[in-house]
Amino acid sequence: MTDFPSPTDVLPHRAPFLFLDEILELTPCEYAKANWTLTGDEFWFPGHFPGRPTLPGVLMCEAIAQMGAYTVLTDPERYVGKLPLFGGLDNARFRKQVGPGDTVQVEAEIHKLSARAGKGKGRVLLDGEVACSADIMFVVVDA
Repeated sequence: MTDFPSPTDVLPHRAPFLFLDEILELTPCEYAKANWTLTGDEFWFPGHFPGRPTLPGVLMCEAIAQMGAYTVLTDPERYVGKLPLFGGLDNARFRKQVGPGDTVQVEAEIHKLSARAGKGKGRVLLDGEVACSADIMFVVVDA
């Protein structure tokens, strides 16, 4: 059992668009790691793809962005009342398919951070292997 804040206590996202289940590691404004378990009941699997349900790559990138936002928003003083929004995505790579029943680990590492913006890197791991990686950029706005 961890003592980290729940994603629902930090992020504004809610089902069906909250992709972090359990926080495993956290250093606010630097690094965080979480589990995300795909049940197979998610709305995209029937259409992506029939007969071979696959987690869309763009949703893995969104999970990375959510992990980055969680990492930043857990700072107890700096970002109260703020919301990080996607500013850009670079170097996205998709290396493994993720499907129903899989549990992935989502990581985000923040490299540059100011009062208004930041940059970082993230990965989605399946069985310890990279399924997706991307560089993220975000802007920080009033919530």
